[in-house]
Amino acid sequence: MARFTREELESFRDQSVDDLIGPGLKLLFVGINPGLWTAATNTHFCHPSNRFYPAMRAAGIIDFVVDSAIGMVDDERQAFINRGMGITNLVNRATARASELATSELRRGPGRLADVVVSVAPRVVAIAGVTAYRTAFSLPMAKLGPQPEPVGDADLWVVPNPSGLNAHETIETLAVWYRRVAEEAGVLPVTG
Repeated sequence: MARFTREELESFRDQSVDDLIGPGLKLLFVGINPGLWTAATNTHFCHPSNRFYPAMRAAGIIDFVVDSAIGMVDDERQAFINRGMGITNLVNRATARASELATSELRRGPGRLADVVVSVAPRVVAIAGVTAYRTAFSLPMAKLGPQPEPVGDADLWVVPNPSGLNAHETIETLAVWYRRVAEEAGVLPVTG
C-alpha cells in the first residue's frame, strides 16, 4: 500500500473534499470533517485505520473494498451513489484530527448540513460521531441513535464515528449501526 509522507499530507491541510452525492439520495452519511488522507484521496472516511468502508461491507451495504492508498475509483463512487447513498461533512476543512476544529466551526455545521439536505432531500441523515454532534448542535446529552429533531424533512440519526481513534467500536459494532440506518432509509430491506 502506498503511503503519504507527512509533508505530502500537510499540503492538503485546510483543503475541502467534494461531497459524494447523486440523484435518488436516500441516506446521507455526515462526517465531522475530512482528514488529511481523505483530502489527499478526495474520498470521505479514507485512511488505513478508518473502519467506515470495512463496516459498510460487513453490513452488506457495499460489495467492494476501498483501497485507502488511492481512495474510491469512479466505479466505486458510482456504485455508492447508485445504492442511494451519499457523504458530506459538518465542516469541509481538512485537518489532521477533528480536535483541531474550533467550536465555532462545528456550530456552523448544522447550517451547512441543512443547506445540503434541502438541496438533495435524503430520507435519513446519519452523523458519524456523537461528540461532534453534541457540540455542533448544542445538545450535550445527545446519545447514539435516532434523534427527536429532523434535519429538514430527513430523519436524523447519530451513529458511531468509524475513526481508528474511536476505540469503543469495532468493525462489527459499526456494521450494526450502519445497517440500521441503511434499513431505515430504504437502502437495504429490513431484517429480523
